Amino acid sequence: MNFAPSTYDFVVLGTGAAGLIAALSAADHGASVLVLEKGDKIGGSTALSSGVAWIPANKYAAAAGFPDSQEMALDYLASLSHDLVRPEMAEAFVHSGPEMIDWLEDRTPLRLKLVPGFPDYHPEHPGGKPEGGRSVEPELFSFGELGEWADRVVGHPRHMLITETAIGGGTGFLEDDVDQKRRTEKIEGLGRAMVGALLKGCLDKGVGVRTHTRATDLVLEDGKVRGVICETVAGTETINARGGVIIATGGFERDTDLVKAFLRGPVEHLTGVPTNTGDGLRMSMRIGAMLGAMREAWWVPVVAIPDETHPEGKRGHLVEFERTMPRSIMVNRYGVRFTNEAASDNDLGGPFHHLDTHFNWVNNPCWLIFDQEYVTQYGGFGIPAGREMPGWVTRADSIEALASELDIPAAAFQETVAKWNAAVQGGRDEEFGRGDSAHDVWFGDRTHYPTRQATLGPIDQGPYYAVQVHISTLGTTGGPQTTANCEVIDVHGDVIPGLWAAGNAMASPTRMIYGGAGGSLGPALVFGYRAGRHAASTRASTAATTEQEHR
Repeated sequence: MNFAPSTYDFVVLGTGAAGLIAALSAADHGASVLVLEKGDKIGGSTALSSGVAWIPANKYAAAAGFPDSQEMALDYLASLSHDLVRPEMAEAFVHSGPEMIDWLEDRTPLRLKLVPGFPDYHPEHPGGKPEGGRSVEPELFSFGELGEWADRVVGHPRHMLITETAIGGGTGFLEDDVDQKRRTEKIEGLGRAMVGALLKGCLDKGVGVRTHTRATDLVLEDGKVRGVICETVAGTETINARGGVIIATGGFERDTDLVKAFLRGPVEHLTGVPTNTGDGLRMSMRIGAMLGAMREAWWVPVVAIPDETHPEGKRGHLVEFERTMPRSIMVNRYGVRFTNEAASDNDLGGPFHHLDTHFNWVNNPCWLIFDQEYVTQYGGFGIPAGREMPGWVTRADSIEALASELDIPAAAFQETVAKWNAAVQGGRDEEFGRGDSAHDVWFGDRTHYPTRQATLGPIDQGPYYAVQVHISTLGTTGGPQTTANCEVIDVHGDVIPGLWAAGNAMASPTRMIYGGAGGSLGPALVFGYRAGRHAASTRASTAATTEQEHR
């Protein structure tokens, strides 16, 4: 093959955390890299996220007095894996996390910091950390450093650290002078800060970045991936890659056919970027990749809030503190509770996807129920505490009348509320254990933290309210199977030369496990780093092979 002068060593597909860190890692190890993004802006779902990454045994926790070890982290993952997590993937993740953090500090603009006290999502399991220490977030980053790229990142400016928000243990408010300074200096936190810092690193290393360029097919020569065919505003283009391609195109939740083909249950009112249509999955399938973790996703409960600016007329609002605060429960079509409402987002996917023998989704539809005192103390869905709930929220003067509004059995619903109130009075949810876990109370009323009262409270002050809760996803977990170095494996178990995958475009290395806050972004960073590093390590042998071909 005669390579054009613009040929790169590697092409990376996708500009979320996995793609950007893969490109930066490869470039830092001497490779020439081009990153392609099919959207008009970069950052993918990472830019919309909190930017929190779950990295066990990190040095920030050790410095803050939260002891941890790689052995404890592996025990924790094993306790949740149901034998689905391949040991070599778990080991690569846990062992490479601290190394990646050191590399980020030494070689890139991205700086991470601990989110103090944020517990694991299953902290009572072997190796779990109820006192936290494994969730880290990006330090603040100034978009003024990005020049012409400052306005080309997905999402809207967000000027807080997660530790300053209610989710991270803060108040959710900044002092006026601090807020004004950050806005003036274009200083941001959360997912956009992570994307901005990684993008700055790529630009500093000479990595090429192109938007409006959708890869549709991989170029194969003698069984090796040597480039991609793309759709651009100027037409179809082939981009050559001497060393190969790293797929980091995100999940497939926006492709209806792929969702129906692979996911175990419904997903509604998606919250991620619209570009997550499984491009990398389809490309890898065409050349015989083995797939894994296809039935799962990073599940989240959402409420559909009316929004005329949204293409669907509604937008998915993540239901986090609303379902964990006291004076609230969730009930199904039969008017009964069915789970611990304060469990982690990802854990609620299972209950929502429960089928009965008549093929009904037993717990879908579902409603979040709360009372007037809840509204007075906490508000919710973007409404401050004490304000009137908007008209789209169902309201009734009695529990019986609310049951009629929701078309659920009134007697069963009344019994459910009475049983809940009795449990609250007794100080413990005997039915589902809500409030027993350090995780449950972290997301509750901080004035009662760390007691069960942070999430337990009666529903007894009318009027009463209900909003329908849907199960959605932050992204899918399925994709091509890989080695621990992210090399894509075919259906025969052999490595496909020149092809790597990372992030939500790979078969999740932790399968369905979301270990703690940042449970998907942590592995995305680690395996993106490993993919770029390993790809660059093959460059010398690729160059020798290419030289022979030219003779």
